[in-house]
Amino acid sequence: MAEPEAAAEELDALIDHLDYLPGHFHLEMQLNFEPRSPASLHARDLKLQRDGLRQELVLAAATQRPAVRHLLGAFAFYLEELDEARESFLEVAREDPGNLNAWANLAHVYGRLGQEEEAEACAGRLAGLMGLAGDRGAAGDTPLRAARCLAEQGYAHGFDVGCASPEERARVLEAGIELYDKALGHGQQVLLMLLVGGPHFEDHSSGVVRLDGIFLELGSEEQKRLPAFNRTLALLRQVLKSSEPHHQGRTRGHGELAHLAQVNGRLQITPALAWCYLGMLLERKDTFSITPMGVHDCGFSGTDPLDCFGKAIEIAKDKPPILNHLAKIFHFLGKQDMAIGTCNMALDILRDPELNWQAYCTRAKIHVRAYLHDLERSKMGLGGMPDRNHLACAKADLEEVVKVCPGLKTYLDIGQVYYYTGVDAVQELLAVDEAALNQALVFLAKAGESELGATLPELQLLRGKCLRIKGEEANAVACFKRAVELDDAGSSHTEAFGCLLEALMAQWSQAQLSDSELGSEVDAWLRCAQDKYPAARLRQELQRVWRGHTGEVLGLARALVAQGRPALVRLLFETMAREGEGTGPWRGRRAFSFGGP
Repeated sequence: MAEPEAAAEELDALIDHLDYLPGHFHLEMQLNFEPRSPASLHARDLKLQRDGLRQELVLAAATQRPAVRHLLGAFAFYLEELDEARESFLEVAREDPGNLNAWANLAHVYGRLGQEEEAEACAGRLAGLMGLAGDRGAAGDTPLRAARCLAEQGYAHGFDVGCASPEERARVLEAGIELYDKALGHGQQVLLMLLVGGPHFEDHSSGVVRLDGIFLELGSEEQKRLPAFNRTLALLRQVLKSSEPHHQGRTRGHGELAHLAQVNGRLQITPALAWCYLGMLLERKDTFSITPMGVHDCGFSGTDPLDCFGKAIEIAKDKPPILNHLAKIFHFLGKQDMAIGTCNMALDILRDPELNWQAYCTRAKIHVRAYLHDLERSKMGLGGMPDRNHLACAKADLEEVVKVCPGLKTYLDIGQVYYYTGVDAVQELLAVDEAALNQALVFLAKAGESELGATLPELQLLRGKCLRIKGEEANAVACFKRAVELDDAGSSHTEAFGCLLEALMAQWSQAQLSDSELGSEVDAWLRCAQDKYPAARLRQELQRVWRGHTGEVLGLARALVAQGRPALVRLLFETMAREGEGTGPWRGRRAFSFGGP
């Protein structure tokens, strides 16, 4: 093994002079840092993200699959499934022997397995591909390999696990976008067109849009948003130019680059997404005090965002997978009518739920979101009764999906729909359809049978709410306690704690708990909630409980004071004193669907 050892030493010697480093285990992602949440909850989050990536792998273009497999391997590594991690990276290496990240990641896994010879061999192979071992023939495509390596690393940042705040998420996305920008810097014009026209272009654009949304939420200075905003406009302009027939002709004949650019007809599809992302950015130009110069430089001064969305739909009108993707983006943007229409177009082309279950799922999610939005407005006195037809439509779509794609997410989503079907819209504690509530519990039980199901706080919360309405307060209390325990530190989803307080007070009012038992329970779980939830969110939850159960809360306060447990009473006084603060949409209610656009 002398040659691999020498190559590894040379790689180590030159590594400080490189402007990029292959592999995923050194990236500045929360995934690679010591987890702050308990091991069981961290493992749950990794497995949930991995399940989503496995679906992504099925839908991904061929040139994007290595990036997905690298992440799957990294998640397996941190779940201590080292054999699976090794196989993920080996699969990439077998399909693309020139993939730099594959050899770097394999070297890391072999090192963890204690297989030093294999690790050194992988390091030697990596050195040769990077042109660090004197084999210039093997290093002939170094710029292309470097660009792919950096683009795959940039992709990984969009799926990080463990970010505890918007600021942290912003830092991770910034790092990912920086890697994409560096990838573009490693190629000449034809390489630039490959990256811009390929699947990684969309990941870059999506990351910029998400990052800009976080900056807007945090109230960041415009100068922090402008560079990425203008660069992405320029990239969008280039991909739209690349879709023109006369421009496509210029890229042909460049060997591997031209072949990759045409894989899966990606250049025929990308313009639809490019127009969509262009519309998203142009909608945000008015959030700047002055229109960004990138809008004028790229010739988009008179371009209407709605026209961009319309062109995206027109280009994708006969491609259900792209229509489904557009529908998810429109849903994310709050353009629900447009999202429903796009789903309907996809289903008109391909109605078979086994082949097009994504359209049914997205349409159901839109209907559920519309119902919950109207429900919250109704409770705040800002609108009339929510349209329960949304629930009927969502139920019909999910019934189709559950026949062909039964699983945790589907069971949880349809369980939520049956729950809201079974309760009164005005008085949620009043059952209007006992059979629907029972069916909700059946689907939630199926969801709980999976390894991950029992670890989801939203599942425990929904079960508790069903059981409370059925008059099973003791069982409901157990579910609410478990939901609070399973919530991540810093979570804004305080509804489980509020439901727990309500259920404990119901038991007390029915003489199922004594004053001392109630005081002990409330005191203990309040301390738990204060350690877990942001103070402002906790005060909002207490406001909701106070307004809905004023008499019971006053009785609880008297009992706590008599027992010398003033913590909740003090917090209630603070809450009432700050009644005017933090007004705006209440965000304590969970959205039960996983994933995003």
